[in-house]
Amino acid sequence: MGNKNKLAKFAESAVFPNMFQPDYEEVKDGYAMQGKWCSDFFKNKNDLVLELGCGKGEYTVGLGRNYPNRNFIGVDIKGARIWRGCKTSVDEGLNNVAFLRQKIQLISNMFTQDEVAEIWITFPDPQPKVAKRRLTSPQYMERYAKILKSGGIINFKTDSEPLFDYTLEMIEEYGHELIVSVKDLYSSESFEEVKSIRTHYEKLFNDQGFDINFMQFRLNSEFHQKHRQ
Repeated sequence: MGNKNKLAKFAESAVFPNMFQPDYEEVKDGYAMQGKWCSDFFKNKNDLVLELGCGKGEYTVGLGRNYPNRNFIGVDIKGARIWRGCKTSVDEGLNNVAFLRQKIQLISNMFTQDEVAEIWITFPDPQPKVAKRRLTSPQYMERYAKILKSGGIINFKTDSEPLFDYTLEMIEEYGHELIVSVKDLYSSESFEEVKSIRTHYEKLFNDQGFDINFMQFRLNSEFHQKHRQ
């Protein structure tokens, strides 16, 4: 039954107008949509925001609902998960939401310099054994530098305290600008906008007693300049 459901979701995803599923050959030398997402798909000049490792796309959809004057793309490799976000956004007529199924390692092949205004990283795999695979590792910061506008914000939410602490250490080591850092987000009286969107797993983790941690930061300008080419 599980395989049948996945196949049905894959088939439906193929006809969603806001689902992009390029294969490696299409992105290895630069995807055709690179630099054209807002002009050719969204048909506007609004800021473009990415959610990386978007899973079911709940956060991407939530952001789309809350900020109709911005464009949002959720990126993940798991097509059966993205199906949920695609279906919801299409059903709700959210014309500012799209999804891209491809590996995040190739993010700079799918977007171009200064194309992205902001990034959200929500509850990624902590990758406890391989640091360079963490979405907040220096290796990924180099990829983000290639597509982020100068001063672009990176938002990070996680229930993993070790990953949160690792990211704080990375920010300090590379001289990135920490804008805000809060552990146990839901005990804070601030950050109402951030708390207004809660994914299924975020609720689950929180209900099980795990603290939800949140931070915002900007890339060090010299680091950004060095790796943007």
